[in-house]
Amino acid sequence: MNALRLALATSLAVLTLTACKSTREHLLDSDQSQIALRQIQTKAFDTADKEKTLRSVIATLQDLQFVIDKADLTVGVVSGTKLSGYQLKMTVTVHPRGDKQMVVRANAQYNITPVTDPEPYQQFFAALQKAMFLTAHDVD
Repeated sequence: MNALRLALATSLAVLTLTACKSTREHLLDSDQSQIALRQIQTKAFDTADKEKTLRSVIATLQDLQFVIDKADLTVGVVSGTKLSGYQLKMTVTVHPRGDKQMVVRANAQYNITPVTDPEPYQQFFAALQKAMFLTAHDVD
């Protein structure tokens, strides 16, 4: 009977350790995907002008057919919604990095599900980069 208990306890210990390892690996994968997503969602621009950056963000969202829901210069947040058969909501934050850069981070949601596909972020940042260039060179 003691041998049976020992075998059962050993089996339970092995299963528990295996489950812990699997959970730990899953958490590490999740952390890696969050880091990769954050890299897709974030871009730094060589400007110290927060207001111009936010204005460029607003213009870019509008050019991409978003309706601006909120914009707050003090906090550095702009959010907009795109309604064309679906509801895509994008919130963009702008904050300084040092004295010479602004970091722009976009966060998109499709209905209530976070968007992890890089394409909407790439489209947004490509358009924003053009707008930032034009703004920096005073081109309308």
